[in-house]
Amino acid sequence: MKNTKLELSVGIFVILGIAAIAYMTIKLGTGSMVGGDTYLIETRFANAGGIHAGSSVLMSGVTVGRVEGVRMEPSDYSAIVTLRLLSGLRLPTDSMASVKTSGLIGDKYVALSPGAEEEYLKPGERITMTESAVDLESLIGKMAFGSVSKNDKETKEKDSKETKEKVKKNNP
Repeated sequence: MKNTKLELSVGIFVILGIAAIAYMTIKLGTGSMVGGDTYLIETRFANAGGIHAGSSVLMSGVTVGRVEGVRMEPSDYSAIVTLRLLSGLRLPTDSMASVKTSGLIGDKYVALSPGAEEEYLKPGERITMTESAVDLESLIGKMAFGSVSKNDKETKEKDSKETKEKVKKNNP
């Protein structure tokens, strides 16, 4: 009888331990235990390439939140990214949000840079200063096949010369 009671209590203890580990794994994996109270802020990006729900939000290399969701604004086809930030973090209204990559081909995250304004963003407001994701493929293409900026510079110089010649002809 004593053995059966002991085995039963050990079994219950093991099952509760496994349940607690599973719960903690799920909570930590989604980032929902990052700090307790949070609030939502929105950002608008021309290109949010690689950002998805669950991506990290970092400030000065420290995780301060997670991406809650990404949707497209139908009026101007921009990406609206909703960020869930720690409630203790107060962002000035002129803060900047950027899409960055961890490593060469790593995961994308949102980096926040605080501004200098004295007013702070309130929950639900939008960060207006953003920097979209860098398209690595197009950069490599420009390097491999010649820079577009050289051609643009030559074209501008040529157009400038032609304009000057037309002005000289019209104004003798």
